[in-house]
Amino acid sequence: MATAAATGASISPASSTLVEESAPSVKSISPPLGGPPGRRSSESARTVPGQAFHRNRSVNDRSRSMSATMSPQYRAVLEGSRAGRPPVPSAPPGRESPAPRARRAPVVYPALLSRVAEAFKARIQLGDRVKDGLTYKDAFDGREAVDTIAYIIKTTDRNLALLLGRALDAQKFFHAVTYDHRLRDSSHDLYQFRTKLPSPFVSGELTTHVPHEHEELLKALGQPLINGGSGGDIADKESPSPSAEDQDESEKKDSSRPDSPTPSFPGASSPVTRPRAGSVSSDDVPLPTGVFTLLTDCYSPTCTRDQLCYSIACPRRLEQQARLNMKPQRELKKQISRESLGEPVEAGTLWIHSVPAEVVASVSDTEKKRQEAINEVMYTERDFVRDMEYLRDCWIKPLREQDIIPEARREDFITQVFWNINDIIAVNTRLRDALNKRQKSYAVVEQIGDVLLEAVPHFDPFVSYGAHQLYGKYEFEKEKNTNPEFARFVEETERRPESRKLELNGYLTKPTTRLARYPLLLEAVLKHTPEESPDKTALPKAVVIVRDFLKAVNAETGKAENRFNLLQLDQQLVFRQGEQVDLRLREEGRELIYKGTLKKRGGGGQGDSGDLMVFLFDHALLMVKPKSKVEQYKVYRRPIPLELLLVSAPDEFASQKPQTNRQKQLIKNSPHAPVIPVNNTKGGFSITFVHLGRKFYQMTLWASTYVSQRKWVDTIQKQQDAMRERSNVFETVTISEGFFVGVNKINCAAPFNQGRRAVYGTDDGVYLSNLMERNREPVKVLALKEVEQVDVLEDYQLLVVLAERQVITFPLDALDPMDPLSGLKRAKRIASHITFFKAGVCVGKTLVCVVKSTPLSSTIKALEPIDQNVRGRSKPTFRKLLQGGNDTLRVFREFYIPVQSSSLHFMKTRLCIGCTNGFEIVDLESLDTQGLLDPADQSLDFIHKRENLKPLAIYRIENEFLLCYDEFAFYVNKAGWRSRKEFMVYWEGSPTGFALHYPYVLAFEPTFVEIRHVETGAMSQIIQGNNLRCLFADTPPSATHRGNNNYPNAYPQGYGYNAYPSMDAPRSSMQSAASNGYGAPGQVPPYPHPYVPRPPSGVGRDEILMVSDDRIMRLQMTAAAQGAIHGY
Repeated sequence: MATAAATGASISPASSTLVEESAPSVKSISPPLGGPPGRRSSESARTVPGQAFHRNRSVNDRSRSMSATMSPQYRAVLEGSRAGRPPVPSAPPGRESPAPRARRAPVVYPALLSRVAEAFKARIQLGDRVKDGLTYKDAFDGREAVDTIAYIIKTTDRNLALLLGRALDAQKFFHAVTYDHRLRDSSHDLYQFRTKLPSPFVSGELTTHVPHEHEELLKALGQPLINGGSGGDIADKESPSPSAEDQDESEKKDSSRPDSPTPSFPGASSPVTRPRAGSVSSDDVPLPTGVFTLLTDCYSPTCTRDQLCYSIACPRRLEQQARLNMKPQRELKKQISRESLGEPVEAGTLWIHSVPAEVVASVSDTEKKRQEAINEVMYTERDFVRDMEYLRDCWIKPLREQDIIPEARREDFITQVFWNINDIIAVNTRLRDALNKRQKSYAVVEQIGDVLLEAVPHFDPFVSYGAHQLYGKYEFEKEKNTNPEFARFVEETERRPESRKLELNGYLTKPTTRLARYPLLLEAVLKHTPEESPDKTALPKAVVIVRDFLKAVNAETGKAENRFNLLQLDQQLVFRQGEQVDLRLREEGRELIYKGTLKKRGGGGQGDSGDLMVFLFDHALLMVKPKSKVEQYKVYRRPIPLELLLVSAPDEFASQKPQTNRQKQLIKNSPHAPVIPVNNTKGGFSITFVHLGRKFYQMTLWASTYVSQRKWVDTIQKQQDAMRERSNVFETVTISEGFFVGVNKINCAAPFNQGRRAVYGTDDGVYLSNLMERNREPVKVLALKEVEQVDVLEDYQLLVVLAERQVITFPLDALDPMDPLSGLKRAKRIASHITFFKAGVCVGKTLVCVVKSTPLSSTIKALEPIDQNVRGRSKPTFRKLLQGGNDTLRVFREFYIPVQSSSLHFMKTRLCIGCTNGFEIVDLESLDTQGLLDPADQSLDFIHKRENLKPLAIYRIENEFLLCYDEFAFYVNKAGWRSRKEFMVYWEGSPTGFALHYPYVLAFEPTFVEIRHVETGAMSQIIQGNNLRCLFADTPPSATHRGNNNYPNAYPQGYGYNAYPSMDAPRSSMQSAASNGYGAPGQVPPYPHPYVPRPPSGVGRDEILMVSDDRIMRLQMTAAAQGAIHGY
């Protein structure tokens, strides 16, 4: 087998060999790979051999131990750090280190690097980390890495864990975020895993040509990202997509670097595996390979725990000596590690070495420290400019002059990879020259603040560069994987002495890391600056300016990375046939909130179990299944818009969190949450996702831990709350709760007295409520049964009731809360066997239309209320009361239509009746009847061909009519021809009722209210609830009044996604962005405001009442929405 011990122990000038924190310790460890039982002594405190294992050996010593291949200097490092080690201190309070567990064996066999690497990647916690003011995604720090490795191999020896970690680091399993040092046992150094960026090139593909389907992506990548778009709502967000804690290997691929040549290390006979170009997908990055010989089992078959092994190189020799109470023989002396956390200072870089000795002697110790800090600012600036010039001279210039990149895209490639390096060189060259001039002019530099204040305001190129860095990295890796000539050039250039053994990615990150170092360097100068120095005021100003640039870099980099990942994902999605939807991932402002892997348990079919990758965007939830060997994601189920998403997750450890007054008020005034029966979710940490509406489905997935389950639920709810806050056009106000329950279920309601009072109809009677008295329950005023409809004609002081299929009227003054039976004495039965009634205004009269509907026909009576001054001159006799008087309503018109009717709507001079075959128009003067839609209009064929459509509502918008069916809505003109052909709304739910509150139409379905803009059809808001029903919504009167058109746009980036309709409607009406509620709302056309303010009484009441279980609510526009409409 190959050995990687030497590789793992390569000396870095910046590593700590001090024990800084304890790791889980185990005193007894048995071999994990089937070796003889009882190999290791229970008295041993470590998993590795100790001092007796290391001896000075000559080249003639013969041993077949793999440990013998370790080079002496690395053996000395390990031995010196272990001999005479003090007790391991406990971890500082608050540190998140793996908790000790009582295990008798390492998690995996510790000598095999591939197994340690796999366990390490599964256990290390990734997250957004900040270093020097820069945010790095999916990162971990060095101390966490050492903690995790120590836990995996079950050791308290942090140096051993560090060496093993460097064996992984040497094969580029992970890398420092700055690419300039090896693994360090320090919480200040951050690392990221090596993963390939997602690429549109499939396995085995080697070509220099970009596939046609990816030209749009690459074109998008080349667009400037700074000041190039509106930025949307995330302009103030710095990191777009945190990952789940339990992500598997494929999830951690978004913040990494491409493969690059691996330097050789002495003693390493296991070559680094480098995949063939294009042969490895982002999910299959190879793990490190090799054997870490310090942790191998003894090769001798006779080696046991009860006697000393004959081999002086036996890894268990120390353990055996301890068990046999033998004194360990140490032949190597302890050495202090030459590796430290501090960077080595090159000769001649110290200020004391650059000035005469008498100058050094003439200044105080504090001034010496200040001059050293100033000198560090100056020589690091020179180094930075030299590194940038290296990129210009050794990379950009040869690539431009040589035929390495095809000429047609050579300049574009150089621009994408190196972006504005020349601008940075120009800015920092001026700063370097100014600092050099200042240093040459004075042996003791008095100030540098003036130089910096002149230079740092021009650091804008750093922001542009940081935002584009990910795109450059993508272009670089793609070219290296598809262009063998460029790959050879990369390898040769990175091996040149000028590169100082640092790969290109290390240099490409230097501009952003240099910007982050300025505050640290200047604060070090400021620390030793006297109060009277001009730098005491100048340097803090420079630091503030630089920190502002750092914030801009973080924000723009986060936006760029988010956009890049979304562009990649959009390329990789594969939908099932006929289920394609446009998730609109390319839109400005779109954001990936969270992602992770959840498990699906088998349901009987092949491929029903396994892991699903779940993406939470700012507008939708997507579940996909990665396709093996191909960088694609197969969409598993239809994406769920967040407003239609219901999440259910059992919480066995739920604790009641304190709620603010605002939260309590919101809960009190919101509908009850939808209650959906959930499938069996026993065992594990399940999360059930429910897609509400017409495309209903539910999917139960399992998280690996309780923490992951709660993280998913909390993150989704937080984003849903943010969406509701942003789209809060209508609000609900509870007016009654907990009263109408059981057999007293509410069926209908009607407000009157300018909305101050309301009458309710239930199965148990009619109830009256004073809405101004919030704490007072409704009172029963009429003892009737099965009340299905109620309405109030305030101008005539009449209450109209449909109870037990009879229409009855009552004077309002006859309603006695103290005696529900007394009101019955003044009842007037108007008609029997009635299906429904509707009150409204037509031909200038207030009418009550009663409809008697059968499956084959409908009889409609239009009744006119009798003026109260005429009515009531003679009191009715008891006989008339029993027979049913008719002196409150009289027949105005009566007619018959040969179809079943389900709704009735008042127009100016006509009635519109919703029937099984569509809308029918009846002229009340001539009683002529005709269909609303003109059969000659071929654009309406999709209506005529459909069966079982239910016409539910019609609203007049200026000179057009909005027709609302149970599946969709569209406009027609007065002639019955389709108008606004770009307008088509497909309801997400199955509405049972509608309401209009201009400029919004509301569709009520049992689990949510769907609110859309009547001019664009765009979704404006969704209000979820359980058993939702519209109790009252009056049809507003139409007018030609022109008002303000500044309608609030609740979804500036668009809502949900665009579904590709499967209906046989005209394509022109199907493909518009505004045709579907999940399309991006466009510019609101300048349609006039067709409604005057509602009169406070009579017909045209603007109250909208609905019920959710036992909670009755009033729907009203928010103050912000009203202000946007009326322009105040």
